Amino acid sequence: MDTDAVGRWVTEYERAWRDCDAPAVRDLFTEDVHYLTSPYEEPLAGHEAIEAFWNDPRPFDMGVESVTLDGFHAVVRVRVNYRDPDQEYLDLWELDFAPDGRVEHFVEWAYWPGKSFTAS
Repeated sequence: MDTDAVGRWVTEYERAWRDCDAPAVRDLFTEDVHYLTSPYEEPLAGHEAIEAFWNDPRPFDMGVESVTLDGFHAVVRVRVNYRDPDQEYLDLWELDFAPDGRVEHFVEWAYWPGKSFTAS
């Protein structure tokens, strides 16, 4: 993997997410993918679970702020702004790529204004 390949993957992810293109999940993720919407959540396992999850037609803007890459492991920082209602998120995505360029393990670390960063 290189940063250009990661960038292309993120661009396609954004397009598929924006279009609610559930079949694109099969091009983005391996069959045995584990997709965690938070590091402590149970993973969505496999294409069908992610396809069912990807059904959010709310309009949004997304921008990639940075990509860090080590072999097949990438960390991507993205800023997402939903509209209707307005909500900003700053996310870190951990992406473990398979040799074929699809992601086999995805972990999202999402934060938003006002969210506590402590356990109290």
